[in-house]
Amino acid sequence: MEPVKFEERQYHGLNRHSLVRRMLLSVFCFVAYYWSENPKPVDVSIIHIGEYPGDLRYGELFFVLGLVLIALSVALLFVPHMKTVVTENGIVLTGKFPGRRVEIPFSSVVSARKITIRPSIFNRPVFNLHTKGRIRFYTWGNEMIEIAGKDGKVFRVGSQRSTELMNVLKTRLSTNHGA
Repeated sequence: MEPVKFEERQYHGLNRHSLVRRMLLSVFCFVAYYWSENPKPVDVSIIHIGEYPGDLRYGELFFVLGLVLIALSVALLFVPHMKTVVTENGIVLTGKFPGRRVEIPFSSVVSARKITIRPSIFNRPVFNLHTKGRIRFYTWGNEMIEIAGKDGKVFRVGSQRSTELMNVLKTRLSTNHGA
């Protein structure tokens, strides 16, 4: 067993953009439930909201759906997405399924640098996604470590502790290239 220099676990539920989308959808469900329980028209100076259409039993469905979305958001806080481990010989990225494992040996690494990406609602959690000549491993956040390999491959590894990860990689790469 190799000594571990750095270890980080990332979870699906911590992706802020997905969490915000689920919370907005659950708020919509609770508003629809309230509207079904109080079906009177509402006049606001800017908009006019009419009476609730249809059967009042649909409101209960919205209420249950809102609760399910909140329960899903809480459950996703405990669902692991990926694990990053730095050992003496390289970087090991493990996905949520046992067969999903990527190893990047230090002997094939040319350089590593910390980069900042634009926050976007389209940055979804990915593991081993090959796009535009890069291989991405990302859960959430706006900082990544970009690792260039001797074979021309570029790995982008997202991390919430990117400064600590970069320091470990710099130390390991300097001893690997210095030897």
